[in-house]
Amino acid sequence: MSERSQAEHPKARIATASLAGCFGCHMAILDIDERLMDLMKLVEVDRSPLTDKKRFTQRCDIGIIEGGCCNEENVHVLQDFRRNCDVLIALGQCAIMGGLPAMRNAIMHSDEPLRECLDEAYITGRYIRNTTHNVPNDPALPLLLDEVYPCAQVVEIDYQIPGCAPEGDIIFDTLSKLLTGKFRGFEREMIKFD
Repeated sequence: MSERSQAEHPKARIATASLAGCFGCHMAILDIDERLMDLMKLVEVDRSPLTDKKRFTQRCDIGIIEGGCCNEENVHVLQDFRRNCDVLIALGQCAIMGGLPAMRNAIMHSDEPLRECLDEAYITGRYIRNTTHNVPNDPALPLLLDEVYPCAQVVEIDYQIPGCAPEGDIIFDTLSKLLTGKFRGFEREMIKFD
């Protein structure tokens, strides 16, 4: 691409974040492999753990979120992405449905389910050696939500890319088509499970 056509078509800005998940979807982005070089000709990465930028430097065309919301910090990050991104993509099952972190929702069944879960994790668990018998509680720690919520229950999500984690091919195909205005939804072959 010549300097003139690059000036006529500035790069799109993309931001990414990882909420309550395992970071596997960001690893899947890296599974795009050498095609990342082609993608980087079209985009500039803003706020992202991949760049270690923790704040938006300007408005972004596309925001990509992996993971659901399990604490107040996750909610604030997700809301910040919705405010600062024209298109917001939920990437992977944790962002779409809560994924494995949402298993917490099913096991919390008593009158004080969160308390019971924290006690098991920090005090009464079989292999716990917590001599203070206290659950960590510090103003620097984000408050846990009563459940783990999918992103679409917190903000409006424009697109969802399914999978745990989605294959690099579907991420690359989706982003390439979105960036060139050719995305019309997923072809069945791209998202079927064998």
